[in-house]
Amino acid sequence: METSYRGVGWPTCSWLALIRVWAVERAKLRIALIGIGYVGLSVACLLAREHEVAAVDVVPEKVDLVNAGKAPFRDAGIEEALASGQLNLRATLDMQQACEGADYAIIAVPTDFDEASRRFNTGIVEGVLAQLDDMGFAGTVVVRSTVPAGFTDEQAQKHPTLSLLFSPEFLREGHSLEDNLHPSRIVVGFPSAAAGEGLLQVKARQFTQLLADASEESDVAVFVMGAREAEAVKLFSNTYLALRVAFFNELDTYALSHGLDSAQIIAGVGADPRIGTHYNIPSFGYGGYCLPKDSKQLLASYEGIPQSLIEAIVSSNAMRKDFIAGQIAALEPELVGIYRLAMKEGSDNYRKSSILGIMERLRERGIPMVVYDPACPEEEVVGAAVTDDLEEFKERCSLIICNRYESTLEDVRGKVYTRDVRMPMW
Repeated sequence: METSYRGVGWPTCSWLALIRVWAVERAKLRIALIGIGYVGLSVACLLAREHEVAAVDVVPEKVDLVNAGKAPFRDAGIEEALASGQLNLRATLDMQQACEGADYAIIAVPTDFDEASRRFNTGIVEGVLAQLDDMGFAGTVVVRSTVPAGFTDEQAQKHPTLSLLFSPEFLREGHSLEDNLHPSRIVVGFPSAAAGEGLLQVKARQFTQLLADASEESDVAVFVMGAREAEAVKLFSNTYLALRVAFFNELDTYALSHGLDSAQIIAGVGADPRIGTHYNIPSFGYGGYCLPKDSKQLLASYEGIPQSLIEAIVSSNAMRKDFIAGQIAALEPELVGIYRLAMKEGSDNYRKSSILGIMERLRERGIPMVVYDPACPEEEVVGAAVTDDLEEFKERCSLIICNRYESTLEDVRGKVYTRDVRMPMW
């Protein structure tokens, strides 16, 4: 007989295991969160409202900021939560100390895509797992970093004493805490080849309940599945989002090439409820930290498997950037102004931003550029001057390009190039 929890049934298991789960679920837990990035810090803030959380990072500045009640990046929800002083959260450089006696160690460290090996660089995750194994960590280890399908099974065999799970995140940059508080779904995977598979299923359901209880939703869709399936959920989800961006960008490319109004076409297309009016604003290409690398990893995973769509999604993004750069170059600007590098509204993160790809192409054409972005250190911009004087920037530039239009450009919108169809002049 199964007992359902928010739409998901409990597996058949011993009453003793359920009693243990019941006891842990109702206790204040000790949680180590490894990696103070968007994913890690948002989960830390979520869980520190009810539990004791120690956040670990190797960057002293991040640790100091969190301990001072400040966020190391822009995210309104995280900034407000840290400033409230109501979280049971501390940051530390000492992983051993953070993990000692912890019920959970949640890993949220970077996994960049390695173009040479065509695979995520999972070295940091593997290093953390090795450390946890060496220290004899007895709690549950949850990987929230994005990894290739099969990674969790491989690591479970390599570290058989660790209770290892995988739980993908589905967060928007700049809204990461909000998306934890109001999750679209919670997915947790367990290694299918690990010893004690049944108990790991119980622990997986326990972790889904921990996240669901910490949310502000009364009915959260939760899914417990094999780790490979959970890893695939993450990769296919982000690749579909990349597909949607690529589709509306190619629609916009068509409209521009034929002198048509993209906004009108998109409105008509989106009126079909099967398509919808969301996630349909043209841009300079999909970018940011997740979509480019996850779609490339999924494509690499298709080796030997028939496909054409996944490859087209990856190719489409490069073609879009080529097209946009060509449009800008055709205007023969004397000086191109780059208005902000950040990929998303409400964020200051410009890692892998699509506008960087445009800049690279303009630089190859010898077009001079200047960047206005107060959040970006000058030494991190290649091939362009940087200014924090907005008025001087607007006056000097013959053309200003921005991925997302902002009202501060209203007085010079006649020389603004953007594909943001929400721009007032459209």
